Amino acid sequence: MDSKLLEILVCPVCKGPLVFDKPAQELICKADRLAYPIRDGIPVMLESDARELPASEEVRGG
Repeated sequence: MDSKLLEILVCPVCKGPLVFDKPAQELICKADRLAYPIRDGIPVMLESDARELPASEEVRGG
């Protein structure tokens, strides 16, 4: 993931920062516990496509 792109992308729900989880190929919003997928190198920043992180799952990345 390009670091410049990661700097400008924010969570579409809370406008907070995102963390790149390289192994899972997801952008994580720690505040909302949402994981946005990266498909074919393109971040899919739609709340409807985001995966909710269960409370038992550790938030990885950054």
